[in-house]
Amino acid sequence: MPGNPVCTSARARLLMRLDQFVANSSGLSRKDSKRAISAGRVQVDGKMTKGANSQVPEHAKVTLDNQALALPGGLYLMMNKPAGVISATNDSNQPTAVDLLPPELARQVHIAGRLDKDTTGLLLLTSDGQWSHQITSPRRACPKTYRVTLAEPLDEHACQALEQGIELKGEQKPTLPAQVLQHSATEIELIIREGKYHQVKRMVAAVGNHVKALHRQSIGDIVLDPALAPGHYRSLTAQEIQSVAEPD
Repeated sequence: MPGNPVCTSARARLLMRLDQFVANSSGLSRKDSKRAISAGRVQVDGKMTKGANSQVPEHAKVTLDNQALALPGGLYLMMNKPAGVISATNDSNQPTAVDLLPPELARQVHIAGRLDKDTTGLLLLTSDGQWSHQITSPRRACPKTYRVTLAEPLDEHACQALEQGIELKGEQKPTLPAQVLQHSATEIELIIREGKYHQVKRMVAAVGNHVKALHRQSIGDIVLDPALAPGHYRSLTAQEIQSVAEPD
């Protein structure tokens, strides 16, 4: 796949598993990192730990064989997710979005804001946990724009219901007000500020319609690069990174 990611000077600020930290900072595989931890070769803030799944907080000093380890710069990628690929880091039975990356990148990143298997479009992947939190945190209400192809024309009443907020089955509160831009009788842009399970499909179903195709165009100010073919990726620009990197 095309795209050589550019590392920035940002560091992952949230907790990270110790085996992941060692793998990302030493060049060891995850399996060899676990072996090193189990063998007592790794210390966190001067204390030996044999828990591969223990969490490494910000500013902790991690050493391997008494040599200090440091994470490389953060990775920030956008991908044009194709249909038929799930938004997961690994799955033994189905192809995942991370499988589309080279192995050396795949083991370092996680997905910030998932898409359904049959939904296409903008997918963000990063090694920076705090940055991804800015996207997924409900408090931030980060806007997400979808192009929605409907089975039936959307009437005015249904459009107003989507814009005002609608009660979904199994939810205690209605959705936040959305924006609807109608391109044709059966194609709309829907801008939402939440990330509930299958939210767009459930919202459309709640007004008596059905989603035939769904494509995410943007997250916040980050817009899917039209030059990216399905399954391809590129690094985010500094401006794109900073557009969602402001602290809570």
